[in-house]
Amino acid sequence: MGHIVHTWQREKFFLRLLVLSHLIASVLSCADHTNRQRGHLSKRQEDSSTNSSSRAANWAYDASYNWGALEPSYADCQTGTQQSPIALSLTNGLSQYHHPTFENYDRNVSGNWTNWGYGPSFNLAHPPDNYTTLPSLRWDNETAYLKGWHIHAPADHSVGGDRSKAEMHLVHVDTEGDEVAVLAIRLDPGTSMDPFFAQLPKMIPFVTGPGLSPDQQFSPAEVVEDVPMNMALILNGVYRFNEFWTYKGSLTSPPCREGIRWFVARTIAFTAVNQMKTILGACTFSAREEQEVWLHEINSA
Repeated sequence: MGHIVHTWQREKFFLRLLVLSHLIASVLSCADHTNRQRGHLSKRQEDSSTNSSSRAANWAYDASYNWGALEPSYADCQTGTQQSPIALSLTNGLSQYHHPTFENYDRNVSGNWTNWGYGPSFNLAHPPDNYTTLPSLRWDNETAYLKGWHIHAPADHSVGGDRSKAEMHLVHVDTEGDEVAVLAIRLDPGTSMDPFFAQLPKMIPFVTGPGLSPDQQFSPAEVVEDVPMNMALILNGVYRFNEFWTYKGSLTSPPCREGIRWFVARTIAFTAVNQMKTILGACTFSAREEQEVWLHEINSA
């Protein structure tokens, strides 16, 4: 009888371990910023979201040097000529070209509040396959639409050798929903409450570790819907990108697709100490190794 009980307990342990590993793998994916509220999902978006999660388990940020060898669709991670992130410095100067302007950022938006598996994330609500209703970013003759934002910790981009505590990415897409531009804002602790982060709901943590049951793990289904948000507050905090670096880059996780216009604000957004601790408490390591500068055309016309 004792042997039967022991065998049953061992089988139960391995079953729990299997469920736990499946849940962890399901969230370790790039922030695709699909609004998961059913009323805003088309069939194509649902398929895209599912595929993103199913690919997630075969790469990790702390092994980013090896992404290009994992599968053929990740080839750009190894052979790309405009990979992100890169190190920046005032010796690069600041951009005199490609000045960003913003439309409809001053009106409140709503969307889904969640955790993208590595940190806080917000996905704006919009009609199916219609991104033109969203706040827009314009530069030169280009227009892109704010699909969502997420946070990396520590910061992806270093400046003058210094890496901030975190970095916020405002992801913009074209009319087809493909990523074409990212506004990057570095985050560090300061002495005053930041009004943008003060408006956020309670953080949804990403928690993992030995001894935790599967229901204690973050799940992609853990989403707060219809959250109002004033995006102008974060832009105003960095003076609407009045000083910035810009370059031609890529996504910072597989498949590392290039063709992304990056804007990195010179001004850092400072939060209160407790705000920063709360942000970092909902994050896990998500900074890709900085890439060698090649054909990035930093600040070029």
